[in-house]
Amino acid sequence: MHEIHEEREEYAGPAAITGDVGELNVAVTLRGHFEPIDGKFHWYGRISADSRVEEQHRPGATVTLTTPYGAAAGRLSDQDPWGRFRITGTGTPPF
Repeated sequence: MHEIHEEREEYAGPAAITGDVGELNVAVTLRGHFEPIDGKFHWYGRISADSRVEEQHRPGATVTLTTPYGAAAGRLSDQDPWGRFRITGTGTPPF
């Protein structure tokens, strides 16, 4: 995967997710925007399909997502038909 990094707007590249079970190296595609209604930065994206993520985490789990640019708490949600988990967070993004 080719790494993309537009400061505070998007990131695609390597990352690590850390939860109760330990750390997994994954690939992610993330985006974000400032939401003036609540005054917070909202970031979101997908974790590339990886059976280890499905084995160790369930939708609704809170994990720490770390990229070369930072770390932030995020919540896993739905898994799409291609096996990619969605992750969302608010506040300072991990990119």
